[in-house]
Amino acid sequence: MLRIKVRTLALSAVLILSGIGCFSDMGPTGIATPDVPKTSQLLGLPVLTPILNATNRLVGSLLQCAPQPYAADTEIVGRQGGTIVMGPHRLVIPAGALDHPVRIIGEAPVGNVVSVRFQPQGLQFDSNHTPKLTLDYKACGIVRNLLPKRVAYTDDKLNILSFLLSSDNLLTQRVTGDVHHFSRYAVAW
Repeated sequence: MLRIKVRTLALSAVLILSGIGCFSDMGPTGIATPDVPKTSQLLGLPVLTPILNATNRLVGSLLQCAPQPYAADTEIVGRQGGTIVMGPHRLVIPAGALDHPVRIIGEAPVGNVVSVRFQPQGLQFDSNHTPKLTLDYKACGIVRNLLPKRVAYTDDKLNILSFLLSSDNLLTQRVTGDVHHFSRYAVAW
C-alpha cells in the first residue's frame, strides 16, 4: 500500500513539474508568467520536500551547459521566407512572415548558456506566419535533460524577461519556440 502511495506521489510530482514548463508569454513586453504554487506546497510531504525544493530552484532559470562555441549566419530573407543556421541552432522563417527583404544576422555567442541573438533587433513578423526557433542543448549533459525545457526571451545580460510557447523534444535534445520579434533567446528549465 505504501509503495502505491509513493509511486502515485512521484508520478504526480513529475506531471506537475512537466506542466510548469507549459506556461508561456508570447508578448515581447516581458509580461511575467502566471504564478504557480511551489510543487512542495502542493504535495506537503517532508520526505520529498528537499528534492522538490531543488527542482523548484531550477524551474525558471537558464540551462547551464559546457562552454558553447561561437556560430553565426547572415541571410537576406524576404516574402518567400528562409532559414538562418547558427551551428546546431536554426531559425525557420516561413513565407509571408516578412513583407520586404531584410538582412538578418543570427549568432550563437560563446558561453555556458545555449543562446542566440538576432539583428535587426526588434524586427517583427506577420502574426499569421510565425518563425520557429530551434535550440540544440545536446552539450548540456544527460542529467540536465530530464526536465522539460522552453525557450526564454532574455535581455543582453541573459535575464529572463518571458517564455515563448515552446515544445521540447527530449530524444533529439532540441527545444522549439515561436518567435514574434528579434532579440536574444536562450534555453531555460
